[in-house]
Amino acid sequence: MSYKTILIHLDESPNIDARINLAAQLALTHEAHLIGLATTGISRYFYESMATAASEAGIGPYMDTLRERASARLQHFEDKVRQLGVSSYEKHLADDEAEGCLALRARYCDLVILGQYDPEGSIPSVYADLPEYVTLNGGCPVLIIPYVGSYPLKPEHILIAWDGGQEAAKAVRNALPFLQAAKSVEVAVFNAQQDPANHGEEPGADIALYLARHHVKANVRQEQVEIPVGEALLSLAADLHADLLVMGCYGHSRFREVLLGGVSRTILDSITLPVLMSH
Repeated sequence: MSYKTILIHLDESPNIDARINLAAQLALTHEAHLIGLATTGISRYFYESMATAASEAGIGPYMDTLRERASARLQHFEDKVRQLGVSSYEKHLADDEAEGCLALRARYCDLVILGQYDPEGSIPSVYADLPEYVTLNGGCPVLIIPYVGSYPLKPEHILIAWDGGQEAAKAVRNALPFLQAAKSVEVAVFNAQQDPANHGEEPGADIALYLARHHVKANVRQEQVEIPVGEALLSLAADLHADLLVMGCYGHSRFREVLLGGVSRTILDSITLPVLMSH
């Protein structure tokens, strides 16, 4: 298994170069096609409604500015990936908001790379719930990179958050290219006694066997915690010096509102390492 089509969102955050470097390395490793997507941040429905409006001329210069900024991000992306040796890539500028556009295009990709929302640095046209919206609506795994720090291009120590649910199972399958290349893989099962039907007689044993058949040796850790599981998960990731967290994303979306489970919300708000999520 490999990622053959990778999509990266090109926003205006300071940490964008780290994401481009990671995306380029993955494209080279998997001989993948890399797509850089930059959006103007204005819904396509707004463009359509304004197409025949008398006031269109009044917002024309503003729209031109948004397109120029998006074009500059795309040019920076092209310069970087060509320098890094990526031969199969494309640039796409979309007159649309990022969330819906990314979710739509994610359905034709194997992996989407996004940045964690930065409450102090993100531009207003990018919603705070972008990572979870794309994860819940895109149909493919999403790799979320924290807005601060630097991270290895090839994660060596991976932590899996396992609860026996279908979202977690999908995340593990989608993460196999990373897991097979890692030096160590830890499977964390928290408070398994609260949901015995999902775990069987030996919590974590079945997923460890599944991974072994894919040539991934995993160590299972059964953890009993009193604190919220999201906090316990981040604490364990720090103790293990994990450089990638693999987990399911739980929740559903209603129009613009995204409703997440408690663990997913904690992780997305407080991640200190890259997270691969699936729904």
